[in-house]
Amino acid sequence: MASQLNHVLAAGNFANVALVGLLVLLGIFALVFILIIASFFKLWLQAKLSRADVKFSELIGMWLRKVEPRTIVISRITAVQAGLDISQRDLESHFLAGGRVPNVVRALIAANRANIDLSWKTATAIDLAGRDILEAVQTSVNPKVIDCPDPRKGRETVDAVAQDGIQLKAKARVTVRANIDRLIGGATEETIIARVGEGIVTTIGSAITHKSVLENPDNISKSVLAKGLDAGTAFEILSIDIADVDVGENIGAQLQGAQAEADLKRAKAEAEKRRAMAVAREQEMRAAVEENRAKVVLAEAEVPKAMADAFRQGNMGIMDYYRMKNINADTSMRDSIAKTDAPKKNVE
Repeated sequence: MASQLNHVLAAGNFANVALVGLLVLLGIFALVFILIIASFFKLWLQAKLSRADVKFSELIGMWLRKVEPRTIVISRITAVQAGLDISQRDLESHFLAGGRVPNVVRALIAANRANIDLSWKTATAIDLAGRDILEAVQTSVNPKVIDCPDPRKGRETVDAVAQDGIQLKAKARVTVRANIDRLIGGATEETIIARVGEGIVTTIGSAITHKSVLENPDNISKSVLAKGLDAGTAFEILSIDIADVDVGENIGAQLQGAQAEADLKRAKAEAEKRRAMAVAREQEMRAAVEENRAKVVLAEAEVPKAMADAFRQGNMGIMDYYRMKNINADTSMRDSIAKTDAPKKNVE
């Protein structure tokens, strides 16, 4: 009997423990449920009062899908209040794709207020492409001014040289409006700045004198604007205004001076080359004279041999020999007299 009683008591204790554990587990679930309800109740009520109904199950689903419920709900409320019908599923899809949902919604509202044709698909595509769609809509409504050149890049002016060699330094301001249709794939502000700078350099370079540019700086604007520089860009150029034109250095004179100096160096080099060639030629002639003198000495050395042969062969007599000696003596005497009678040059 005692053992049976112990078994009954043990079974009762186990049942009590199981019941307590079940109650605790149910309490935990209830507490979690109440916390979830409490955390989403404000959003649900806010959406309900704003006629942008969102179910509790959808809020919990967003939380489970790691979507920020507050961002989606607030964006949907903003769209509904502005008269735009954007579904919750579209907002979630764009958020999960890495887009900036509030930015896109504000851009759509701004475009709707400004009567700009901008669809949800286009806006999300522009946003996912990395462009600021809200800034683009604002720029489309309120045009922005771009400095050319960009002072943040380290240059203050666009420098160009007219045909008379005078350098001109120009500053331009370009007023642009965003082109929504070309935001995807269109060139950025840097392309506009580069094209306008190129146009300014070309216009100034084609001017006959720098004075004509200073007299009519608006010709630069007209010439550059007529080239259609906004083609293929995300902007539409409204105007190009020359803010300032300053006279720089006389580049033409500097180039002429540098050219003259280069010509002088080249002439000196050529003169030195000719002098070196003349010196070399002089040395060659001296060597040739010495060579000829050596040949004469060799030839004179052959004369006694020839005379000896002539004596032995009987072709020359003793009288002929003395007659030749007399002729040589007379020739030497005349040369001496001629050198003595030659007038002396005055040496200062």
